[in-house]
Amino acid sequence: MDCKAVIFDLDGVLVFTDKYHYKAWKKLADRLDIDFTEEDNDRLRGVSRAESLEIILEKYHGEPISEDVKEKYLEEKNEIYREYLGTMTRNDVDSAVRDNLNLLRNAGLRLAVGSSSKNTAYILERTELTDAFDAVADGTQITRSKPDPEVFLKAAKLLGEDPDNCLVVEDADAGIEAAKAAGMHTAAIGAAARSEAAEYNLTGIEELPVIIGIAQ
Repeated sequence: MDCKAVIFDLDGVLVFTDKYHYKAWKKLADRLDIDFTEEDNDRLRGVSRAESLEIILEKYHGEPISEDVKEKYLEEKNEIYREYLGTMTRNDVDSAVRDNLNLLRNAGLRLAVGSSSKNTAYILERTELTDAFDAVADGTQITRSKPDPEVFLKAAKLLGEDPDNCLVVEDADAGIEAAKAAGMHTAAIGAAARSEAAEYNLTGIEELPVIIGIAQ
């Protein structure tokens, strides 16, 4: 693999905000009398906020909901979610993540974040990760979420790298599918660690330098 750049998904790879997403969606679901479990929350990995709401509404049995009301629900959920994000600090990033980001950068690789989240910049700021990346492509810059490759192609463009020179690190099947559609190399970690669609399967981020061929 000729790897010149590494593009990281955010949630589930660099930080873990699933619990905050779950709490925020759960609060909204309870108000709508919708049964929403942690298993349901797993279906929302790598999916846009609007698409997440549609998945949750699959269990809704009340009166039809207008698009305007759905927009209000999305705003309400995000406000709750950002309140939880406001409690995050640099301690919410594992030391292994910071160490390996530094290792990759010192080896000359360019680094980017490719996330469908519109809160990416805020999360990076709260956890003091902003300066670790050369580029950030997120939900504020795209119109199509994963498994569409748009966010990863945007990240590669911002880095000035060809897609086939990029490795994507993802924890969601939709993200792996998006990276492959972009013509990029793929490494699955976390919830997607056993993905048969990925080129590489990682048990931890410390394995990244090994598959890239960087001596530790």
